[in-house]
Amino acid sequence: MGARKNISAEARKEALKTQYFAKLNGVPTSPRKMRLVADMIRGMEVFRALGVLKFSSKEASIRMEKLLRSAIANWEQKNERKAESGELYVSTVFVDSATMLKRMRPAPQGRGYRIRKRSNHVTLFVDSIDNKKK
Repeated sequence: MGARKNISAEARKEALKTQYFAKLNGVPTSPRKMRLVADMIRGMEVFRALGVLKFSSKEASIRMEKLLRSAIANWEQKNERKAESGELYVSTVFVDSATMLKRMRPAPQGRGYRIRKRSNHVTLFVDSIDNKKK
């Protein structure tokens, strides 16, 4: 690795130490359905967001709730203390499309229709509210 590339990689690693996030790769739901759930909790206080996800009827909310709990645990691990109510909020959530499984469905007259089974990657960042005010 070149010197400049190494310096920028080290800077990126240092920046990640101050960010608290969780990633979920290869979720077998379409990105569009997952984005609906992500939009529900973006910018919300974390314990309120957990309540919203728990009582949501969408299937993607189960995975998002688990991911949010993981991000909270990551914050607690890095800060070596428990998260209190009203202290953390969901700063950023983004959903990217992942690999697509392509399948064929039989159609009339010997044809085949293509079925695309989509999947996605979800990244969720949490931050403390006092950092937001600064």
